Amino acid sequence: MTAQQVVAGCVVALTIIGVAAGRYPLLRMNRATIALVGATALVALGAMSLEEAYASLDLDTLVLLLAMMILNANLRISGFFGIVGRWISNRARSARMLLGLLMLAPGLLSALFLNDTIVVMFTPLVLEITASLRLNPIPYLIGLATAANIGSVAAITGNPQNMLIGVASGIPFVTFSAYLLPVALVGLCLAWLVITGMYRSDLRAYLSAQTEVRVRVYRPLLWKSLAAVSGLVVALLAGVHIPLAALGAAAFLLITRRLKPERVFREIDWGLLVFFAGLFVVTGALETTGLSNRLFAAMLPVAEGGIPALTGVATVLSNLISNVPAVLLFRPFVPHFTDPQQTWLTLAMATTLAGNLTLLGSVANLIVAETASRRGVHLSFKEYLKAGLPITLLTLAAGVVWLLLVT
Repeated sequence: MTAQQVVAGCVVALTIIGVAAGRYPLLRMNRATIALVGATALVALGAMSLEEAYASLDLDTLVLLLAMMILNANLRISGFFGIVGRWISNRARSARMLLGLLMLAPGLLSALFLNDTIVVMFTPLVLEITASLRLNPIPYLIGLATAANIGSVAAITGNPQNMLIGVASGIPFVTFSAYLLPVALVGLCLAWLVITGMYRSDLRAYLSAQTEVRVRVYRPLLWKSLAAVSGLVVALLAGVHIPLAALGAAAFLLITRRLKPERVFREIDWGLLVFFAGLFVVTGALETTGLSNRLFAAMLPVAEGGIPALTGVATVLSNLISNVPAVLLFRPFVPHFTDPQQTWLTLAMATTLAGNLTLLGSVANLIVAETASRRGVHLSFKEYLKAGLPITLLTLAAGVVWLLLVT
């Protein structure tokens, strides 16, 4: 191994460790700044040129992520998610039914929209509904977090790692969902069964009172947003290039006389885009320095072990370094595997469902916990783990069995 490879390997390792931890001691850095600094260091140290760094950026994924954020921002401002929350609260007749609806709706919505966006909108609704009905909010918060993760496995637009896989693999939107939608539906049922079993005493109540969820609706924007979503779905079903379909829907929403652009752009998670761009450069350095060949030799036995072995490694990696970096590490090698499509689908399934293992396993989990904490409800690591562990093991097992049967 050359000196340059050693230096590049150290920078990549430090960056991945920082991303996994979410910060460095004594420094005010988050995952986005860590990834950007790591990328800059690799270029400055000569591990790759600036042109190679630019070439490593996956613009399709970045455009898709930005477009979906614009779409989600318009739906949020229009009051769409509040309407869904009100519909749920008006139809739940028992605590178990309420839990089921508060898992089913976010789970299905997470398949088309980013799971992080869904939990941002639904966590306050869950807290409001449970407080008004004097119910223990913990099982509902766990249900929301796990359902958003599970539901997002069903489509390329469900979460960032699926977007990466969808763009890198070239698997059509419909084909991807045909394979993984059943995993999501079975997973939601399994998660509901686990939570209702664990919190049996908290979920016995019948609901005589109904909660009035306050919703502010901007009807012109709501109808326009729903039209954009409908157009996006039609385009995806017709096989239009996924980033282009999403960008077209976003562009349609940006043509407006009422909504100021600044209002939409304030809703965009620019840090997530920086995080992705930095990670693209960091993992791209593995190829420019030749380190990817060594990693491929190490990963080849995993690929040859089939779906169960790959699921196990992807699950461990996702909880050690997070799911997006895990997918990026695999990305250069998957095309060389015997069955690339099977490998991509397994990675999508495993890295997504692995996020339910611990409270730190996905950003969606942390959003739920932090939002609840600001409102005086404490969802502890231990409390989440009691449900997260069996949910993860059961859903992963179901996903492995399904993919073994159909791929």
